[in-house]
Amino acid sequence: MVKLLCHRLLLAVPTLVIVSMMIFGLQKMLPGDPVLAMAGEQPDPQVIQYLQHKYHFDEPVPQQYLLWVKDALHGDLGEALRTGVPVSTLIAQKLPVTLQLSVMALAFAMLIGIPGGILSASNRGRPLDYGANVLALSGMSIPNFWFGLILILLFSVHWHLLPSAGYVSPADHFWLSIKTMLMPAFVLGMGLGAQLMRHTRSAMLGVLRSDYIRTARAKGLRWPTVVIKHGFRNALGPVVTVLTLLLGELLAGAVLTEQIFTIPGFGKLIVDSVFNRDYAVVQGVVLCTAICFILLNMLADLLYILLNPRLRRGS
Repeated sequence: MVKLLCHRLLLAVPTLVIVSMMIFGLQKMLPGDPVLAMAGEQPDPQVIQYLQHKYHFDEPVPQQYLLWVKDALHGDLGEALRTGVPVSTLIAQKLPVTLQLSVMALAFAMLIGIPGGILSASNRGRPLDYGANVLALSGMSIPNFWFGLILILLFSVHWHLLPSAGYVSPADHFWLSIKTMLMPAFVLGMGLGAQLMRHTRSAMLGVLRSDYIRTARAKGLRWPTVVIKHGFRNALGPVVTVLTLLLGELLAGAVLTEQIFTIPGFGKLIVDSVFNRDYAVVQGVVLCTAICFILLNMLADLLYILLNPRLRRGS
């Protein structure tokens, strides 16, 4: 296990280097000049020269990249060009918001996807299986922005049950925070739940064809007991792996949902930063997201080995 962890960490280093180069290089290809945006409509040449020197825009791109990496290794991701707030401070403020949304969405995905996948696999070829597959395809096909607007129209405008937008910290008002996050979490959870249902169904079908399942049935065990106790326990490894990767997908891909529901998380921060040409914030947020995704991939590998005794013996 320790050997595997060290191997994954060694692979993570070149991956982070490549990701950081892509982040920095692609950022430079964006149209517009952040210095001109900061200087105003009628900029003074001296002000432009000062800003370029302050943020190292007057140096070659490779030199800018090395300076950025050096500062990032010391925990300094720069400052927001417009507000002067450290990027690390912005990340510390926005990450808990997106993390709360992601955890709640993952909970909805598990409630939808795991029971649906088990029912679909245990009723293969029957109407329940076809119905579950239709629901899964519908969940993956419906755009998040359209589904979010429909929920706002129903639950906020017509029925006045849930807040339409905004964010309240759990530390300020726990239940109001949960109510505010219910709709965006359900919007994200529906699409992810459909993906999780397909993966759960595939894993369960492979397990239910096994010899020990037929042996358990031949011993007279009830079908629900066979499915849950013997089937799902052995199909849990791939499901947990997919869940871990879906959490990384949520951290990286909640942009549209956060925009629709005006949630001040990672998604809204990066969209606003791109529009403002705030290079430092975009680079810091994308780098932080990449690190989270790499760590979650490592966690998925470790959990899969822990849940599979054969792989654990092999490692």
